[in-house]
Amino acid sequence: MKYYPIIFILSGFISGSCISNNKAVNPEPVKIIFDTDLGSDYDDVGALAFLHAMADSGKAEILGTLASNRYELTAPSINVINTYFGREDLPVGSPETGGVTDISPYHWADTLVAKYPHTIKASSDAPDAVNVYRKILASQPDTSVIVVTVGYLTNLGSLLKSQPDDISPLAGKELIIRKVKKLVTMGGIFPGGGRSFNIFMDSTASEYVFKYWPGEIIFTGDDIGEKIKTGLRLINSDITNSPVKDTYRIGMPLSGDIAGRMSWDQTAVLIGVYGSEGFFDTVRGKIIVNPDGSNRWEDSPEGNHIYVKQKMPVDEMARFIEDRMMHQPLAR
Repeated sequence: MKYYPIIFILSGFISGSCISNNKAVNPEPVKIIFDTDLGSDYDDVGALAFLHAMADSGKAEILGTLASNRYELTAPSINVINTYFGREDLPVGSPETGGVTDISPYHWADTLVAKYPHTIKASSDAPDAVNVYRKILASQPDTSVIVVTVGYLTNLGSLLKSQPDDISPLAGKELIIRKVKKLVTMGGIFPGGGRSFNIFMDSTASEYVFKYWPGEIIFTGDDIGEKIKTGLRLINSDITNSPVKDTYRIGMPLSGDIAGRMSWDQTAVLIGVYGSEGFFDTVRGKIIVNPDGSNRWEDSPEGNHIYVKQKMPVDEMARFIEDRMMHQPLAR
């Protein structure tokens, strides 16, 4: 993906378990809402671990962790990871109506909720994701929030359509305009187009969001994370009692990922925290979602959509990401 030597951005991280608060590098933590379909795949767990490492380093502030997958173990599994990293009180929301239910095919989610502490017992027990979004956004400074979505666009579609309420006098679109700095989404096939899982699974929401979102959207497409394999160093490490390691330890053999799992979702978190410069080249234009859930792309220098192209060498990016996935909780 990119070609900047690793000393570049590694300044705040010497290894996955060694974090420093280098305020000269990132004087203000990036405010992030993380929206995930965690359950259908397990790179979401790696992405959430990456994000918690960024929060422990002072580079990010996690405002909320939303489920776009209505699978009953999605919200509890998110809560497990948050609790493991000492952030058990982070808001978790789940779609109240509509959306997709996609189960965990390798049963790692069952292991997480059976083995590790959590307070949310089922996704249906979690608050409505739209209300969680509205509460978080209404409480934040203007143009300060980065939304990172690594699953379906269900929640964002509903947020866009939401109306003024006792949380905020602003409708969803106006609230987004007021509070959101940019949206980073994992999904799409560029530049030629095709069917991307995160887009076609709720194609109605995807089409609506990409057509009406009132700001910049950065896409990390399927081809990016597909080449970046992580997890092998993690499962061979001496880390113990880690839901992140357990997820990859269970998932990798069952999915046949003997060289590591594709790191689609981690690339979205990376862009949300660090930006794309030095990691990726970018192409500006417009994504168009077709009725069958496939997408196509139109180049345009005036477009509000951007997709990224690999720049840093794949092996370097894999190590950069996995170092952060291997971060362990700070003593609290």
